[in-house]
Amino acid sequence: MRMGRTAALMTATTLAACLSVTDASAVDKVFKTEKAMVSVKTVASGLSHPWGLAFLPDGRMLVTEKDGRLRIVAPDGTVSAPVKGVPKVDDRGQGGLLDVALDPDFAQNRFVYLSFSEPGTEDGTNSTAVARGALNADETALSDVRVIFSQKPKVESRMHYGSRLVFDRQGHLYVTLGERSLEQFRTQAQDLDSHLGKVVRINRDGSVPADNPFVNRSDALPEIWSYGHRNIQGAALNPQTGALWINEHGPRGGDEVNVPEPGKNYGWPVVSYGVNYNGTPIGTGKSSAPGMEEPVYQWTPVIGSSGMTFYTADTLPGWKGSLFNGGLATKEVVRLELDGNKVKHEERMFRDLGKRIRQVSQGPDGALYLLTDENRGEILRVTPAGKS
Repeated sequence: MRMGRTAALMTATTLAACLSVTDASAVDKVFKTEKAMVSVKTVASGLSHPWGLAFLPDGRMLVTEKDGRLRIVAPDGTVSAPVKGVPKVDDRGQGGLLDVALDPDFAQNRFVYLSFSEPGTEDGTNSTAVARGALNADETALSDVRVIFSQKPKVESRMHYGSRLVFDRQGHLYVTLGERSLEQFRTQAQDLDSHLGKVVRINRDGSVPADNPFVNRSDALPEIWSYGHRNIQGAALNPQTGALWINEHGPRGGDEVNVPEPGKNYGWPVVSYGVNYNGTPIGTGKSSAPGMEEPVYQWTPVIGSSGMTFYTADTLPGWKGSLFNGGLATKEVVRLELDGNKVKHEERMFRDLGKRIRQVSQGPDGALYLLTDENRGEILRVTPAGKS
């Protein structure tokens, strides 16, 4: 068993640095949902604001902690010592080590991709960046780590970094980016010479795909796929169509689900279903405008949308085809039933847990996995009640 081989390689010092699943507050609850009775149990706990999760080929998990640590978590809840080689992160405010993704050819090249808040050369400035490194044979470190994308410009803000990492079926990497929140920066979401408030699409080495929508425009950054976004913290590829879906934070009202198409404008901060936190209008004060795309779905009041996955397994057949979204503000999971690109039904689940849901992922075992954004964050596993 691979987990045993990895554990055998650990020194006593390394083992002492490992976390334990043992926690008096561990979750073990049964919930009645519209489609099934489900069990929600803690897999691992004691993680510091876990943010991103990627499953290794053998079912173990790579998990990021916001303060800059990357861990490997086994199915039994054993949490490794931090993997070395992670880039320096600016762990202030909403920044830190964010998402993690495996290369589509991970089994051959061992490449791991990390998004993070990258410190700038000027005091206080930063931006979202993506680094790639190879996970070494004993899984203790990343080697040959290099930054393959760095959001421009770097600004002085501690908010709205995005960011999720999603590979499309051709092996291109989507990176979702926030507009950094502050009023003096947010209008750059409409500017094509800025990465703020964008979805970008790059090749695995950071180069630009030849068919990106603005690749031949001298007044635009070639990585841009779509623009006019606010703060995209959930993203997933639709298994039926291969299209990227995202969710993004609104202000006071107007969390959105969008299907970003190449070259399209999604409106922020000109239009929004929400208002500023002080109650004043956003931009034009309208929710739509000619030439700006309407969201597929929106939440007012907001859920604090984060994390997104399409459920494709047979383990919970009533959920098959549904789109799951984490709720940070409402501390719940929101399941959406779809008809093409339209939402036909919503179900809200697990609010009784009282935990901020940062990420929602489908595991190779068909279970649904949740990351809780807490000081002692957890990985929760959702399965049919009565099954382990």
